[in-house]
Amino acid sequence: MAAVKGCQFSASLSGSCYVMRPRLHRFSVKVPFFDGPLRSRLVSLCCHNPNPDSFIVDQTVPLSKNPTHLPDDCPQASASSPSSAIDFLTLCHRLKTTKRKGWINHGIKGPESIADHMYRMALMALIAGDLPGVNRERCIKIAIVHDIAEAIVGDITPSDGVPKAEKSRLEQAALNEMCEILGGGIRAEELKELWEEYENNSSLEANLVKDFDKVEMILQALEYETDLFRSFGCKLLCSHCRLDDSTKWS
Repeated sequence: MAAVKGCQFSASLSGSCYVMRPRLHRFSVKVPFFDGPLRSRLVSLCCHNPNPDSFIVDQTVPLSKNPTHLPDDCPQASASSPSSAIDFLTLCHRLKTTKRKGWINHGIKGPESIADHMYRMALMALIAGDLPGVNRERCIKIAIVHDIAEAIVGDITPSDGVPKAEKSRLEQAALNEMCEILGGGIRAEELKELWEEYENNSSLEANLVKDFDKVEMILQALEYETDLFRSFGCKLLCSHCRLDDSTKWS
């Protein structure tokens, strides 16, 4: 929805770039929509101006029916298809349901998931103060991506006895598979770049996110410890209350 000097209009456009020009005003809006597979679709324009002739809709950049003819700067050339994106996101759902194995090994009931861990790391990067030479937005991206391969390989811990090199190889293969599911392209390459940057600790941002990884784990351990003591204290208090009640009747 957009407004031009009191005139509102909305458009449902796909498969082409359109230019909307009001007849009485020197103003133009170019609206490209490449949000899905190229196919024949209904194109509609709703003008909320009392005068329906206030706007002219001209098809200025028709697309070829063959997707291979898309221009390099077209968003569809770099974006994943909707079906590939859904497949990728569905796979990433495992990050929400897979519990961190280290906490399971320590007997924690209902431990955090991999996604829980990465999300708070991303928040750490978001609220961190500015540091010379550090790109904070890149830190956020690395935090979100750094454990993404665990959607396939799971949370491999030192107690599993898997050598570090083998762990890295398994995760690299998993990441490649996930990027194939995503459909390749610029976004998939960015995921690989961010993951490898963290894995190789090859930048200030990666080094900082590794520190966030440790801090988040320490904070989580403190919270579990606090919950444990609180739970133990409640049990002790309840036991003491029951003892007091029993002595009243003796």
